[in-house]
Amino acid sequence: MTTSPPRPRQNPEPREPDRREQSPVVMVAVRRIFGSENGNFFLLLGTTLFLVVFGLVMVLSSSSVESFKATDDFFTGFLRQALFALVGIPLMLIAARMPTVFWRRWAGVAMMIAIGLQFLVVATNLGVEYNGNRNWILLGTFSFQPSELVKVALVMWLGVIVAKRIDVLDDWRQLVRPIGIVTGIAIALVLIGGDLGTAIILVAIVLGTLFFAGVRLRFLAVPAILMAVAAFVLTFSGKSRLDRILAWQSGCVSDVDYSGLCWQPLHGWWALASGGMFGVGLGNSKAKWSWLPEADNDFIFAIIGEELGLIGAIVVLALFVVLAFSFIRIIRGSNDPVARITVGAVLAWILVQAFVNIAVVLGLLPVLGVPLPLISAGGSALVTTLFAIGIVLSYARRPVSARAPR
Repeated sequence: MTTSPPRPRQNPEPREPDRREQSPVVMVAVRRIFGSENGNFFLLLGTTLFLVVFGLVMVLSSSSVESFKATDDFFTGFLRQALFALVGIPLMLIAARMPTVFWRRWAGVAMMIAIGLQFLVVATNLGVEYNGNRNWILLGTFSFQPSELVKVALVMWLGVIVAKRIDVLDDWRQLVRPIGIVTGIAIALVLIGGDLGTAIILVAIVLGTLFFAGVRLRFLAVPAILMAVAAFVLTFSGKSRLDRILAWQSGCVSDVDYSGLCWQPLHGWWALASGGMFGVGLGNSKAKWSWLPEADNDFIFAIIGEELGLIGAIVVLALFVVLAFSFIRIIRGSNDPVARITVGAVLAWILVQAFVNIAVVLGLLPVLGVPLPLISAGGSALVTTLFAIGIVLSYARRPVSARAPR
């Protein structure tokens, strides 16, 4: 009986990895990133991303004509804004992952850097003037607004400083020495550059911070009155600013005002009025055809009202209400004074800035040059606002305390 020699073993053919085997790995990685987040985190994140995407669509629509006139390309303004969104959104997510102690440790340094850069704007040749305001700094081919960095640094610094004095809020002297000096310098440097709109937002951040810290309203009335008097004096210190306010007070009924200082607000009102209930359709604005200056920036809300109508304008307002609701939920869900105060400061920043922008478009305020947060064109404003929201998200990641007030 013969036996056949053993056959050599053949190497099995390599098997393609099963996608079902890879999916659990991906799911585990995602859970590690977002597993500790709560509903407040995702509500704020989702609303923010929706506003940014909506803003990109409206920037594309409102800037296309002016972009084509300047560069023979309809997408120049949109691509520039999209680039800043691609920088700001990852920066926001990175900030959201940072431990909360990080913001406390570097708040003072951030405040010094921001004030230093703002000083360079008004005191050196690095500062650049645009539309009558000296609020830009030029470093080679790169330009940005240090006043936007001042906003971020201010909410970080105020959250730490005010929280340390949470037990002595009834003693105004304990607040004036550290807060009054530093914030006074920051606001003064912005005003020297002629940016009254940004100065108003900085004042709102300070007052909002003190309000959410628990300072009594009667103590807030004194600085509010002093700042109102200072704003009144500054209003009459500059001829161009005074002329704009007087034209606004007159209701822009003069033919001289129409061709001059009232050109922008009047065309903004006409754009809103022509939108009606449902708008003329996305991309069909007539005001953006070189009739409305800064259509993609300060007056983008007018283009929203024209193209999307009253419904679109109400949706934008509703989104900011949802954004405010998410901020308030984060404040109520935390027992950390630094977190509550910092989140309250960012809330005051975004809501007051949105209110001022929309009030200017509606004619309730004179033209101040304040962009609509997360929607208007402008790289410095978009990136810094997203970064500030990232700081809020880092506080939202903390577990909700059972002892937190509800």
